[in-house]
Amino acid sequence: MHPAATGLRFLKGTGLRLALALAGLLLVNAAAAEAPADDDPIATYLQQRGLVDGPAVTPEQTLTSWQERTSELVLMALHFVDLPYRRGGTSVDHGFDCSGFTRHIFEVSLGLPLPRSADEQASARTLMKVGRDDLLPGDLVFFNTQRRQFSHVGIYVGEGRFIHAPRSGAKVRMEDMAIAYWHKRFTGARRPQASAGQTPPIIPAVAARQAALLAR
Repeated sequence: MHPAATGLRFLKGTGLRLALALAGLLLVNAAAAEAPADDDPIATYLQQRGLVDGPAVTPEQTLTSWQERTSELVLMALHFVDLPYRRGGTSVDHGFDCSGFTRHIFEVSLGLPLPRSADEQASARTLMKVGRDDLLPGDLVFFNTQRRQFSHVGIYVGEGRFIHAPRSGAKVRMEDMAIAYWHKRFTGARRPQASAGQTPPIIPAVAARQAALLAR
């Protein structure tokens, strides 16, 4: 079955709620526009960090750009559900292993090349640490599955779930991080940092707004 068709089939049922949640993230731009510019914590943060170079790029434009790219990343990952796992795999034609999957999705969606292995991705300088309670769609999530702190990696998609290439004999799939196996093996998460040529990551003030919108 074509990957796109697989993705559409997967979005039914539980996946539909996920798709609606992702669509809801884009509504945060409208909420940001309601706040006065002088009191906007997003604007303050971006200005303090030197991420906004004058009025040509507004915080709202920066936020919208990042959200669109993150949503694209998650939706692209979902298109590969049921693609066979292949040890050492790094391509759509031949299948992926866990880190080959995340590397492909990040490079194609965000233009961000990641190191090859899971433990190298966890220590990449272009990524910053994220707490379990602060996860957002598009974050990398890591697990200890082979007696190594960062031996497995997937992509958080929202609602406590992540998508990954599990193991030999299995296929790319989405799973709940709350189940005992994954909950006790979770070892951390990473998110792209602001750097040359990249859109800044979603910051805490934005995350709070997203949570408020999704809770309505």
